[in-house]
Amino acid sequence: MCTARRRAARCAQAGVTLVEVVIFIVIVSVAVIGILGVLSWTGNNSADPQLRKQALVIAEGMLDEIEAARFTFCALNDPAAATATSPAGCTTGPAARGTRPYDQVSDYAQAAAYTTDAAGNAFPAGYGAVVTVTPAALNGIAASESLQIRVAVAFRGQPQVVLDGYRTRYAPNSIP
Repeated sequence: MCTARRRAARCAQAGVTLVEVVIFIVIVSVAVIGILGVLSWTGNNSADPQLRKQALVIAEGMLDEIEAARFTFCALNDPAAATATSPAGCTTGPAARGTRPYDQVSDYAQAAAYTTDAAGNAFPAGYGAVVTVTPAALNGIAASESLQIRVAVAFRGQPQVVLDGYRTRYAPNSIP
């Protein structure tokens, strides 16, 4: 038999209260905001493969250009360039730096970052290449006869792409 007391108890348990709905919405909202925050942070802080690949292409191009330069004892216009056996045998000293591509490997070392390629085309916005050239021994070759070339390309606040190469003085009197 259904009394008024049983009906009241059944009606009270038939649904959810407004407080339960509000608590559910708050919990789900906090979870969704947390997940979206993590996804946003991951997207903003991940290294975009395309940006890194572009930086690598710039670094490889710069390194190829520098390794193709001469590593001779004297400047190309020095009268003793074809016969000098050391830098002391040169008569005019180092040549003045002209335009890229430079004649000598050591001409590429400069404090300012490169923002163009050898043809004068600008790198994409946000990219810059810093070149350092230092004497370094390499597999039994004396440091005076070998240079380490380091090209570091920075791009839009991401970690640098760094390439190292070596240039040896294998033809010190090779003058065109």
